[in-house]
Amino acid sequence: MKKLEDYVRNIPDFPEPGIMFRDVTSVLQDADGLQLAIDEMQSCLDGVDFDVIVGAESRGFIFGMPIAYNLHKPFVLVRKKGKLPCETISRSYALEYGTATIEMHKDSIKPGQKVVIIDDLIATGGTIEAAAKMIEELGGVVVKIVFLMELAGLKGREKLKEYDVASVICYEGK
Repeated sequence: MKKLEDYVRNIPDFPEPGIMFRDVTSVLQDADGLQLAIDEMQSCLDGVDFDVIVGAESRGFIFGMPIAYNLHKPFVLVRKKGKLPCETISRSYALEYGTATIEMHKDSIKPGQKVVIIDDLIATGGTIEAAAKMIEELGGVVVKIVFLMELAGLKGREKLKEYDVASVICYEGK
């Protein structure tokens, strides 16, 4: 039986020389790889008491939605600025060159709700740290953060050290 890592395509020197790009599309394009990814991410939630799943645009939607469906939990979107139609809260975070802003609906998390965040990849941790802070601003409690892949060399886990973080695959480099 193949391991999940076997479904991840590695592309050297993308987007620049010296970078080993870990391509999640090869996981999505294989039915067995996709099922294994969802199952392994979902198993990270065994024994976790929570009320709602939050997914970050866009691959957090891909992995978070089926887990929410399987576990019969509501699913909340975190989107790029300007994409949500109702009243939102927002948070900006640093990128390598500049900043980005994400938003979520102001009524999407109720005070006291226990929240799991799902995303495909943790690199520097900026996006998910911003999402967690918005959840807390709305009165929610982040009880777990689950990633399919982790680039440990970028030290994103350190930015999220106050949270319970799990990743299915961990790559030592960047």
